[in-house]
Amino acid sequence: MIQLSSAGKRFGPSLLFDNLDWLITPNDKVGLVGANGTGKSTLLKILGGLESLDYGSLTSAKNTTFGYLPQDGLQLSGRSVFDECMSVFSNLRALEQEMVDLAHKMGEFDHTSAEYAQVADRYQRISGHFRVNDGYALESQVGTVLDGLGFRKEDWTRYTEEFSGGWQMRIALARLLLSKPNLLLLDEPTNHLDLETRNWLEQYLFQYPYAYVLISHDRYFLDVTVDRIVEIWNKRVQFYSGNYEKYLQQKEERREQVVAAYKNQRDRIEQLEAFINRFRYQASKAKQVQSRIKELDKIERIEVPPDERTIHFTFPQPKPSGRTVVETTGVAKSYGEKEVFSGVDFTIQRGDRIALVGVNGAGKSTLIKLLTGIEPLTAGTMKLGHNVEPDYFAQDQYKELDPSRRMLEDLSDVAEGKTMTELRGLLGCFLFGEDDVFKPIGVLSGGERNRYALARMLLHPSNFLLLDEPTNHLDMRAKDVLLEALEKYNGTVVFVSHDRYFIDKLATRVFEIGDGRVEVFPGNYEDYLWRKQRADAATEGESASSVNWAPTLSDVPGYEERKSESKKRVNPIKRKQMEERCKQVEEEIASLESGIAECERELQSFVSAEETARWTNLLAARRAELVPLISEWEDLSQVLEQANA
Repeated sequence: MIQLSSAGKRFGPSLLFDNLDWLITPNDKVGLVGANGTGKSTLLKILGGLESLDYGSLTSAKNTTFGYLPQDGLQLSGRSVFDECMSVFSNLRALEQEMVDLAHKMGEFDHTSAEYAQVADRYQRISGHFRVNDGYALESQVGTVLDGLGFRKEDWTRYTEEFSGGWQMRIALARLLLSKPNLLLLDEPTNHLDLETRNWLEQYLFQYPYAYVLISHDRYFLDVTVDRIVEIWNKRVQFYSGNYEKYLQQKEERREQVVAAYKNQRDRIEQLEAFINRFRYQASKAKQVQSRIKELDKIERIEVPPDERTIHFTFPQPKPSGRTVVETTGVAKSYGEKEVFSGVDFTIQRGDRIALVGVNGAGKSTLIKLLTGIEPLTAGTMKLGHNVEPDYFAQDQYKELDPSRRMLEDLSDVAEGKTMTELRGLLGCFLFGEDDVFKPIGVLSGGERNRYALARMLLHPSNFLLLDEPTNHLDMRAKDVLLEALEKYNGTVVFVSHDRYFIDKLATRVFEIGDGRVEVFPGNYEDYLWRKQRADAATEGESASSVNWAPTLSDVPGYEERKSESKKRVNPIKRKQMEERCKQVEEEIASLESGIAECERELQSFVSAEETARWTNLLAARRAELVPLISEWEDLSQVLEQANA
């Protein structure tokens, strides 16, 4: 569908990538990954025709359509949200109007006339095209996408300019999804989406009929939406099959193979050099020396890529609080006539890591502000426990910083026992490298200042952290550092995040906020979703069997929980991907086994020492590839059998 050949791109004097050969086929689902500044967004724009290559070529098939969503910066105006989305179907709507006009004309002509036949033929052709392209369901398609992206029905008639930047990006995303281009190019599409909307987008992309390439710093989102990873690293582009989790495994395996090959090659080079140096001046060994010199010259030297820098940072632990951190009774919060909460009761214990979830506007940030004391209660009581010291990280935390101070200087004032090297490593992890650490805080962008504020707070944490979207503006490396720090932190955390992987790894309880209530669920987000699905299924079952009900084992208290312990739960998208991967692995195993049989046949007859060595190495490589594939197939088969039981 679209092909890059020997492609390269520079950004000023810096080389982003070089010698790229990439063929995107009509059904590819690709995740584009790499550190910030490596050229991911630039490559996405090149694919969309918005930027040119410095060298190499880009060709695309005839009638290929592209749809590009930038990270931010789009401004729409002049139409309602619904009309803006309907404008995607301008060609179909023009056909619809033509059909109306043709119908009027047919009513004016004699049914036996040549004019009538001509008009009727045109009507039949365009009505068929209109019907094939779901022309009669355009409003329904728009409504489904707007609802999935979190727009309420009363928002559909509002003008686009009335919405904030994040909602403007949602409108732009809705337009792209409705237009269904052959190649969808999405740069951080989840940046402005809450968890519920991300879940919907995952399902939509999973069923998307064409190819897409997306950039995301959300591991879970990549795991469930892509089947191929393209990585820009060290000015090269590498390709990996499978989702993000498989990419991490394959990358480590590739590196281990390169290191092993490098060591073997170094051993051989040292052997050759030792022989040459030892017998260089002996006439009787001249032929053997020349032979080894030629072999040495022919060796294509293997280069081991440099290790990616991994930051591990130990944060100071706070003094312990009492067992009960917060206890609420009958809490209510209203803004004028708008009621946010009513009759809320919950208790937070020391060591809890609580994720607040719910749609945008449900009251997650409001609840955090109530816990900090920034917002007063309308009714009820909220009591902090013994020695509890709250510390609040807001979405706009950067406003609390002194803009005249330099980052490294400011950070060293709050750090205790940390060297400048450690502090620079921490800032580098939060995407501040080299001379950036000497910048005044005031010259940083809002996102950069928020990143700095988060790093600063973690150097001296309190025993009760309240974090409102701390993962915003962080790449995967920075999220990993934050996650590692919070997993080792022995205080209590209440947080809001739209990163599914982050919540699943960190949360021990989930508070669902909606309809004026706070409902408490044990476990992480995956557990919360499972319990919700089970509750919904139970509700449907009750309504279906309310007339003739009889108790079953499922009604025994704790039975389902005990039963679920012996089964591995897999969400529908993951299961489908696992089934497809299982088939793919079976095909790869069959291919490798055929290749192994070929190697064994070739080794039965001697041709030359070089050929024997080549077939021996190939046999060893194929056998090495077969082992992890068989292990993967066994694991997949076991999980799928349990899930289907």
